[in-house]
Amino acid sequence: MSITLTEAQIDEIGAELDALRQRIANDLGEADREYLMKIVKWQRGLEVGGRAAMFLPPLWPAAVAALGLSKILDNMEIGHNVMHGQYDWMRDPDLNSRVFDWDTACPGDQWKHSHNYMHHTYTNILDEDRDIGYGILRMDEGQKWNPYYLGNPVYAFLLMVLFQYGVALHDLESEKLVTGERSLADNKELWDGIWRKVGKQWMKDYVLFPALSGPLAPLTFAGNASANLIRNIWAYSIIFCGHFPTAVATFTKEECEDETRGHWYVRQMLGSANITGGKLFHILSGNLSHQIEHHLFPDIPARRYPEIAAEVKALCEKYGLPYNTGPLYKQLGSTWKKIFKLSLPTRSGRTEPAVKVVPSTVRAVSAA
Repeated sequence: MSITLTEAQIDEIGAELDALRQRIANDLGEADREYLMKIVKWQRGLEVGGRAAMFLPPLWPAAVAALGLSKILDNMEIGHNVMHGQYDWMRDPDLNSRVFDWDTACPGDQWKHSHNYMHHTYTNILDEDRDIGYGILRMDEGQKWNPYYLGNPVYAFLLMVLFQYGVALHDLESEKLVTGERSLADNKELWDGIWRKVGKQWMKDYVLFPALSGPLAPLTFAGNASANLIRNIWAYSIIFCGHFPTAVATFTKEECEDETRGHWYVRQMLGSANITGGKLFHILSGNLSHQIEHHLFPDIPARRYPEIAAEVKALCEKYGLPYNTGPLYKQLGSTWKKIFKLSLPTRSGRTEPAVKVVPSTVRAVSAA
């Protein structure tokens, strides 16, 4: 897939999206605050209800479901979005990106570096964006194949069920230890932060609450582990469906040199994919089911993405850009198909850039 745009068109795209972002930013207010507080209330209620129900064995399945939903809301619609700075304008000391931390193994400060900075700055640029495969998987033909990748499906499955730990280890860039680009000493501070956070999570889920349940400790331990598993599988599935379905584009470093705001926007649209679904589905995904809109405007409250999705899609159609979207089963099936396909030797690299930029005069003549 290669898209041809003129420099003038790219500038127009940038201007239109800047205007859209400013319009939404100017409209933020009480409705956004009320929405977030309602989600926080539901999340806390589900957690308290789930942990209380663990004391009643007949309600164990319901307890696991409630606690799993609580962790999903905490990670997806609250934690991810708050730590993006989407609600900093509220000046709420508990829901500020600088201090908020979530119910998962990854320290918030490390995630903000690997995700907010590295991923959202270098989205889908090979050898820059480590979210392409997380340093574990081969998720693009531009990644040179070696026999290690025969285990791609196994690594993907393990990453799925242990996703919170995969995210926690992401900032270590452990693959650079193998190449010698990084030493164990370089990672000491990061390791210390990870162990503190993991220890806190284990103490809460696997020591404190099981101990409080007395003879029901094994059930509580298993219930907390099951809730974490539910959250891990869900978060993995939503995030992978937003980044790796077929036709999601990647870019070389050379293609992104001297990138303008308009070029950056185009890269976000081509390097992301959406998932269709109902209102509850979007809430449980943290509205990352609108991954295209999220990559365009990562610091705008995610609850606004559904209302601007039609405008973004229309903009894509106007300039001949694909708007990659589909139901969960389709996007997930496409992603797992890619995981299996790229475990085997395939051609490395691309024959043409994702976006061909031509002078406006050339495009005008050819169009005539």
